[in-house]
Amino acid sequence: MKNFSAIILAASFVLAPAVSPLSQGGVLIAADAKEAQSVPDYLQDISVTIKAGGSEGSGVAFNRDGVTYIWTAAHVVDGLRSTRMVVDPRSGTPRTIVEFKDAKIVKTLREGGRTVGRTEIDAEVIRYSDADHGEDLALLRVRKKGFLNVSAKFYLDDKLPNLGTRLLHVGSLLGQQGSNSLTAGIMSQHGRLIGKTVYDQTTVTAFPGSSGGGVYLENGQYVGMLVRGAGEGFNLIVPTRRMRNWATRAGILWALDVKVKVPSAEDMKKIPIEDVGADFAAKVGKKSSQQKSFPFLIQVDTNLKETSAEIPTKVKK
Repeated sequence: MKNFSAIILAASFVLAPAVSPLSQGGVLIAADAKEAQSVPDYLQDISVTIKAGGSEGSGVAFNRDGVTYIWTAAHVVDGLRSTRMVVDPRSGTPRTIVEFKDAKIVKTLREGGRTVGRTEIDAEVIRYSDADHGEDLALLRVRKKGFLNVSAKFYLDDKLPNLGTRLLHVGSLLGQQGSNSLTAGIMSQHGRLIGKTVYDQTTVTAFPGSSGGGVYLENGQYVGMLVRGAGEGFNLIVPTRRMRNWATRAGILWALDVKVKVPSAEDMKKIPIEDVGADFAAKVGKKSSQQKSFPFLIQVDTNLKETSAEIPTKVKK
């Protein structure tokens, strides 16, 4: 993003669709003007900063059975990934083992209108689809039960939010120093294609560090994950319809839809950490058209490495 932090674009707003009140995680979520203040508080409660090696990004909490899961962009945690070759002692066949170091989940604590501290906890990567050949999505599991008692509510309706629908974004703009930043915008367009991958476009303001953060309707429902941008007011999200399709294929739909049963611990161990299969294998080894045509991954690199060879997004910490 050229001169990313120096450009400020004004977002325009139009009427939002009528929605009914929701209750999620003990927080009232409604579009009613009298209750609007509860929505920003709720969105900040479910938002976290993710520290992954030399990068920082955003994440959103989803709770099932007292366990906190964190949705984020795969490129945020990509630096934690490593591989090693092993030989199966029974068959003698070599195979590649994919492993991830733990990410650090940072939750900022606020009281009386000011920051009073932060909590940091480890989380393991349990499902990952990379940015170059996959969906740029990752699911993490916090290692301590009961870490957060609030949970995202995903928009899983088939009807797309109308163009012009007002949207909110909460993320760690510029990393931890901008944690829980709230911005606003509208749904600009549906179905932007990068290669064969579908994104929706929005004007919610985003900076490096926003990657992995949620974009929401005014009632607090999560409609997509912010992953790419070409200026504060031109940003792309992974829409929940694409998240749902991938989660179904990946065997983790329960991490989006509370109606789907959570698998047993034993069954969960059988879920591969990365995408596998013929469709994914066919993409490996080819230069991703996503990176070539739209290389703007909006993450903070604390090692001051460029996140794009074409447009630097480095931020000095």
